[in-house]
Amino acid sequence: MQSDSEIQQQDEEEQAAHSSSSSSDSSSSYDDDSESENDSESDSITSEYLVSLLEKAKANIREKKGKQRQEEEEVEENNDGDILLLEKDDEDQPLPALDPGPSMPKPYFVFGNSRTQPGLLVRDIEVEKLEKSAPSEPAAPPPPLPLNKDNKPLTKKQRKEQRRATAGPAWFDLPAPDPAELPKLYREVEAVRLRNALDPKRFYRKDEGEGKGIKGLPKYFAIGTILPSKTPFGTTSGDNLPKSHRKRTIVDELVDDAEAKRYAKKKFSELQGVREAAGRNTLHRKRALRQKKW
Repeated sequence: MQSDSEIQQQDEEEQAAHSSSSSSDSSSSYDDDSESENDSESDSITSEYLVSLLEKAKANIREKKGKQRQEEEEVEENNDGDILLLEKDDEDQPLPALDPGPSMPKPYFVFGNSRTQPGLLVRDIEVEKLEKSAPSEPAAPPPPLPLNKDNKPLTKKQRKEQRRATAGPAWFDLPAPDPAELPKLYREVEAVRLRNALDPKRFYRKDEGEGKGIKGLPKYFAIGTILPSKTPFGTTSGDNLPKSHRKRTIVDELVDDAEAKRYAKKKFSELQGVREAAGRNTLHRKRALRQKKW
């Protein structure tokens, strides 16, 4: 048998469970009511917002169309209808192929089908320029062949000798001097080669044939004279000497030059001093140097 205290405790537990279930039911019903209210409010806000957005978009489109029409009318009034507006059918048409016509110049090269095949030259600019610059008149006949003393055409041997007589137009037709005149010209060429001794402050490259005598002379050469030039104050100088004061050869002019004389005398005295130091009458001096000083 249960006691009174146990029965009373069971009754209290049943009452507490019943009260908790009722409170949970009431809270769940309250949550459902709040959610339904929120859904209805959100539905009403979104629908109004969408309607306002649609109206704004329609108004913007109307304004843009009105502005475009005004701009087109202004352009037509200013240009008097010079601008052509293409229709849809015209815009869809394809563009025509590019055809430059016969006005384009011909190509200079023609390339093959493969990369390894080199291009061929079709046009030459220099030849075309010569053809344009050449007169339409017929060319002049070739000059007559040179004749010898007997008024006969030159033989092959004579033409060969004539070609060898000068160095050619590339070298200003420098003549080959006569072998009989080489001894006379050698003295002049040797004086030019020794120009290093005239000015110690100037360097000249050594000639290949220097020191070989007449055999070292070049095959083609010529000796000329300096043309006279006017000095600023009209005084005489080495460039504008009168003919009476000029010498016949380069050697004579160098010997007569006062500055060259002075330098030659100086070099001669230096050489003489070197020779005297190692020449005669130097034994007594050498012995005096060998003696002890103490």
